[in-house]
This record gives sequence, C-alpha cells and structure tokens, in this order.
Amino acid sequence: MNVLDDLAGGLVVSCQPLPDDPGDPMRDPYVQARVAAAVVRGGAVAVRVNGPDDVRTVRAAVDVPMIGLYKHGAEDVFITPTAAHALEVALAGADIVAIDATDRPRPDGRAFADTVRVLRERTDALILADVATAAEGVAAVEAGADAVATTLSGYTPASPPTDGPDLGLVERLVALLPVPVIAEGRYRNTEQIGRAFEAGAHAVVMGNAVTSPLWITRRLVPATPRAASAPKQRSER
Repeated sequence: MNVLDDLAGGLVVSCQPLPDDPGDPMRDPYVQARVAAAVVRGGAVAVRVNGPDDVRTVRAAVDVPMIGLYKHGAEDVFITPTAAHALEVALAGADIVAIDATDRPRPDGRAFADTVRVLRERTDALILADVATAAEGVAAVEAGADAVATTLSGYTPASPPTDGPDLGLVERLVALLPVPVIAEGRYRNTEQIGRAFEAGAHAVVMGNAVTSPLWITRRLVPATPRAASAPKQRSER
C-alpha cells in the first residue's frame, strides 16, 4: 500500500492559478489553501498544487494526498523541469511529485531518470510522470516512475491538440503499463470523468473547470449578448 492507493477511483482537483495570467487574483498561497480545503470538503481524494510556497500552505490546510509540481518558464519543459525543482517540491511536503517526462530536452540537461534518482536518494516522495504519448509513458516507467498521467497530451509537437481529453491515450497507457494511469488534461464534466474510468484510469484530475473563476468566466462570457455586441478591442503594443 502507498499513497497512490488513496487516489484509486477518485477525483483529484488541481488547485492552481492560471499559469499564463500573472494578474490572476487567485495567485496567492492562502487563497489556494482555501480552494483546496473546499474541494476536499466536496469529496476530492487529493489535490495537485504548484510551487513550494503553495505546497507548504496547502499542506497545512488539508490532510489528503498532495501531488506537487513546480512550473518554471513558459515554453517546452516547464512542469518541474529540473531535479532541483523536484526536490524543492518534495521537501515542501508533496507526497507525489509530478514531473514532465516527455522526450523533450530538459533545462538542466539531465534525463528524467536522473531526476527520479535524485528524489529517491533524498526523499520518500512518489513520482508521477506527466506525458503526452504512450511511448513516453513506457519510457517513464522504465526510468522509475510510480504512476503516469496524460497531462501533456495536446501540448507538445508529438501530440496533436484536441478540445477535450485524450481518452485514447488513457486506454493505451492502461494496456501497456503496470503502474496507475491518471487521466488529466481538459476534463470538464461528469461524462468525461466517467469515460476516463471506463478506459481504466486510476484517478481523474480536474483543474480550471473546478477551481479557476477567471477561466470559467472567460468561457461563459462569450455566450452573452453584451459580449456579442461589444466592439473588438485593438491590441496594445
């Protein structure tokens, strides 16, 4: 038994501000801790949290398993891109550390397996490999990942973007891997959650559709008459 068993058959909620909007008012560790407490009260079996400050603050607010990550940069590999980032998140209190395990070059020049080795030597944290393809999932498990998530499907050159979740990748990974497969990426409703579990997912992660008022409002406003009649604003340089 390990902490991954506590996630089985449940909903994990990602409690993070929008990464591409520095002005998101939710960008505050205390706010994210309150969000985490709310989703746990609602039945989330675990939370996914970005950055050591948020990890520490959320850890003090909830007692469910925490998937920690450290977003750094904005292009290519930016989800826990180096061994140093991974170690910071683990030492801040994450039970599981999510790491980009795609086949793209990493900023520190190390392979994913090197980051796995650093965490094994220094912490007891489990390792979740965020991948975009089935081949990357297989390679991640061979390198020592404890679980694999479909987080990056649609966000790399090797995986074409889709509007909804990549259920096909969930099915392929479940068929290929001996470790839990976590469905993540563009899950927005109960039907999609159900289909992910039918495909064999160990757990499902939802993020913006639950925890980002900014993201939700931006998707809803275009349906209003006011938005349809508003003049398009010129971009400022």
